[in-house]
Amino acid sequence: MMGEIGYDSNVPRQHRETPVQEMRGDDRMNEKLTITWLGHSCFKVESQGYAVIFDPYEDGRVPGFKPLREKADLVLCSHEHGDHNFRAGIELTDHGPLPFQVTEIAAFHDERHGELRGSNTIRTLDDGCLKIAHLGDLGCGLNEDQAAQLEGLDAVMIPVGGFYTIDAAQARKLVERIHPRVVIPMHYRSETFGYDVLGTLDAFTDQCDLVVEYPGNGLELTKETEPHTAVLKYK
Repeated sequence: MMGEIGYDSNVPRQHRETPVQEMRGDDRMNEKLTITWLGHSCFKVESQGYAVIFDPYEDGRVPGFKPLREKADLVLCSHEHGDHNFRAGIELTDHGPLPFQVTEIAAFHDERHGELRGSNTIRTLDDGCLKIAHLGDLGCGLNEDQAAQLEGLDAVMIPVGGFYTIDAAQARKLVERIHPRVVIPMHYRSETFGYDVLGTLDAFTDQCDLVVEYPGNGLELTKETEPHTAVLKYK
């Protein structure tokens, strides 16, 4: 079980759920989540003192990003490429039972059913009040069942840079299909970071209605958070 060992098994399956350990109900309802962007596709999600890190990258693997040294209760990697699976950079902690239901949705890293770059695991976290998703290095379109599982999210972390993943136009079409409340773009380049083959952030944000540029690399998500595209600033 992921909640027991702290690391995901990353076994490709069409749909898999890790149930919250005796925490469904009022005891685990939470009014907010904190989402912190650590660079590239790496995020730290915190709820009730419990931390989950998505897709940590190896030291020096992605231009412009400093080495990751973080603490978390659970590390989830969408696939086994070095810019997404550096579990050794995360010190595991134990703050009790997993306060999320973790759902896995099997997808692909490319449009040829994984022939070019392999599989990719989308994950949703649901704490009973807020539901978010990290799409990993999604490189293909989604079928009806996959998209249905992502409809109505409170927030989605979505790649927009293209080349290795879906590009800005494809990301925008997916957002319009699943209607998340908050959209957090990731896996793109700027003048100071990212692979040079990736597209820039503005290729995506120019297609968005309301874009909020945050002064820092984190946001607090609540049920009252208004719909927008959140641009977090790398620190």
